[in-house]
Amino acid sequence: MSAPGFGEVAESLRRATVEVRSAERRAGGGSGVIWRPDGLIVTNAHVARDSQPVVQFWDGRRFPARVTARDARRDLAALRVDTKNLPAATAADSDAVRVGELVIAVGNPLGFSGALTTGVVHALGRLTGLSRQKWIQANVRLAPGNSGGPLANARGEIIGINTMVAGELGLAVPSNSVSDFLRRGASTPMLGVVVRPVPAGQSVGLLVLEVERNSPAEAASLQTGDLLIAAEGRYFVETDDLSATLERAKEIVRVRFLRGDRAHPREVAVRLPERVSEAA
Repeated sequence: MSAPGFGEVAESLRRATVEVRSAERRAGGGSGVIWRPDGLIVTNAHVARDSQPVVQFWDGRRFPARVTARDARRDLAALRVDTKNLPAATAADSDAVRVGELVIAVGNPLGFSGALTTGVVHALGRLTGLSRQKWIQANVRLAPGNSGGPLANARGEIIGINTMVAGELGLAVPSNSVSDFLRRGASTPMLGVVVRPVPAGQSVGLLVLEVERNSPAEAASLQTGDLLIAAEGRYFVETDDLSATLERAKEIVRVRFLRGDRAHPREVAVRLPERVSEAA
């Protein structure tokens, strides 16, 4: 049997890619990957900020979903939808990925459903100052809405989950990290904020771009424009230091931040939600 052509590979990837949106808001949203035919979908944790998002499939069908596991540190989330026989993607061994390999990214950027872009793997491994985890770094063109979508090899096998852009490179969580996350089924609590890393002297600050309604952050009176600089007395050095602290935390985490003229640090105790712990 001959290998599938590029058009066939692209169409298969589009069918395995979904749009993930908040049930409360029409604006924004991201992408996800059908991981198994029984309704398991993988996306980014920052895309599935609601506990019950809405998932739209390639054929226009929409289903309510529930978040079964989150890992804020790796920015992964597992969703479940109540439907079967879905066109699931096939995951590859991300440890076998090599620099220079052709890759394909699919997502829903800026409202364009099933948009596809190609590129090559630029580098593999961690990025100093960004996080301690490994990334697949590829020169694929990503935009808002691509987050949570698949990064695939030339055969259409998933090698990563697209997460963010650093410089001109797209960063994807390796598929082996996704498989590990799904096996553990563990979840880390989330503050309910969208942040962007910015320099903060010798440390890293997390600028709050958005505070989710009814979130722990809102309950603790954190606001858009606040600059988070430390948690539990430790200043942030890497962008995932906050997530690492949340992973270790129990019920309450003390967050230090700057507001207004940012001359005087403030500290607030944030009560964390009950962890979502159902295995995916």
